[in-house]
Amino acid sequence: MMNTEALFATPAGIARAAAILRGGGLVAMPTETVYGLAGDARLDATVARIFAAKGRPGFNPLIVHLENLAQARELAVFDARAEALAQAFWPGPLTLVLPRRADAGLSPLVSAGLASVALRLPAHPVARALLAAFGGPLAAPSANPSGRVSPTTSAHVRDGLGGRIDAILDGGACEVGVESSIVGLTGPATLLRPGGIPLEALEAALGSRLVTAADPAKITAPGQLASHYAPSAAVRLNVTSPLPDEVWVGFGPACPGAALTLSPNGDLVEAAAALFHILRRADALAGPNGAIAFAPVPETGLGRAINDRLRRAAAPRT
Repeated sequence: MMNTEALFATPAGIARAAAILRGGGLVAMPTETVYGLAGDARLDATVARIFAAKGRPGFNPLIVHLENLAQARELAVFDARAEALAQAFWPGPLTLVLPRRADAGLSPLVSAGLASVALRLPAHPVARALLAAFGGPLAAPSANPSGRVSPTTSAHVRDGLGGRIDAILDGGACEVGVESSIVGLTGPATLLRPGGIPLEALEAALGSRLVTAADPAKITAPGQLASHYAPSAAVRLNVTSPLPDEVWVGFGPACPGAALTLSPNGDLVEAAAALFHILRRADALAGPNGAIAFAPVPETGLGRAINDRLRRAAAPRT
């Protein structure tokens, strides 16, 4: 258990929170919706720590929080629809899922290995002050253990994550109290999650209807396909004796001769941080007609998320 610092929304408190974030730490920050668990969205190990602290069962895409629209345009491709919604509701409780730029510099864990990225500009003055002091993108899901009620006060955060994160920046109670609305714009404009902005207001700003779960065209959320995160090479799992032509990816010290490893010491946080990078490197080593063999990874903690993504990578291609 670590000591979770209590910080207040003073210049000194915000400066301390920004310093912790620059060092790769995790800070719970207030937004107008709920408290978010913030970490540098560019650092693999930091993003993996977010999943570990929350006990999040899978690498679901995380929302990246930014100070201004110029920063958002550097990370994602904005079309006319995105510009209209951003101008109407940012800063505020709206998240846009957009095509991620190739040179965005974000950890692939933020997008769960997908080609999209979820972006938001929070309106809370403390969140905005922290983003300005930090000067970069912050991944920030709700600051609560996975599956628990979202936190709207610093006390809620401490009850759930005290001892698991570096600091809590207290900005008082959140005003909205429900999560941001999420609109997907990688295809037809789609309401992926209702939230702090009414559907009618979103559609008025767009000048057209949003596809919703109630519409006849059923929406499949990103990452739900059985075959996903798939490299060009074939993938085998739970391999302790690889075939001669396979690129063997180890886990832990019991994998002598492995070409690559998710974690030489068997650290699941380290393995989570490395997963998508290792998939790409193994695919490059194997080539399009080659094969990759992954050593067993424990089905505990972040191992569940790692194994979920590996099973999708190994699934029959459709």
